[in-house]
Amino acid sequence: MQGLMMDMPLLISGLLRHAARHHADTEIVSKTVDGSVHRYTYRDAHKRARKLANALQGLGVRPGERVATLAWNSDRHFEIYYAVAGSGAVIHTINPRLFPDQITYIANHAEDQFIFFDLTFTALLEKLAPLLKTVKGYVAMCGREATPKAALPNLLCYEDLLEKQKDDLFAIRPLVGRARSRGQDRS
Repeated sequence: MQGLMMDMPLLISGLLRHAARHHADTEIVSKTVDGSVHRYTYRDAHKRARKLANALQGLGVRPGERVATLAWNSDRHFEIYYAVAGSGAVIHTINPRLFPDQITYIANHAEDQFIFFDLTFTALLEKLAPLLKTVKGYVAMCGREATPKAALPNLLCYEDLLEKQKDDLFAIRPLVGRARSRGQDRS
């Protein structure tokens, strides 16, 4: 015995991995922004979250960097939550009920690298984009056919990101034992 209670790190991404392993066929039901109901299993959610974790690394998001969401609760938001944690980055949920100047301050202070957003916030982000100093790109949480024709730099489509990825990555770089704060070397 090594004096440890567990033989693996306790990570947020491990919650979804556990659910996929032990409750694979259990259904997750959520209501989408357009009012329809979305259903899929923990197995499906885990696979999509792993694909998104790969996509984040492909976009250059490094462990400890922040990825923001400006979105309502949905199946995609669920996936993002676990994918960001699984890639070693930090999920930063921005409350969409805040005033625009508050959202700008918060995103800049957090040094968000990417913002995932529901289409209902497209106009707001177009207005704020010039003020968001560290954001490298925006990801519309929709399918290709619904991607907005928005004036957002580096606008990506969520489903396109997933389509191009394998599902072989998840939680391989925990930040356990490494202090990370702004101003420290991130290489």
